[in-house]
Amino acid sequence: MSNRQPTFIAFSVKEREGKPTIWTKIGAAFPHDKGAGFTIQLDALPVGDRIVLREPPKDDKTKDEEAA
Repeated sequence: MSNRQPTFIAFSVKEREGKPTIWTKIGAAFPHDKGAGFTIQLDALPVGDRIVLREPPKDDKTKDEEAA
């Protein structure tokens, strides 16, 4: 998996009342070599937040997002 590009980037999304939402990159999703499905590789686990999978940006920069 190390030489393939991910299909999706995994973000922990924290909603805050009256403040901007925080998007933190926590991993990636890669398609299986055989058959349908994805392998999700996480570098961190969110507690009480939601996980959102988004396509990587076309310019290949995968930095944390401040808002969707």
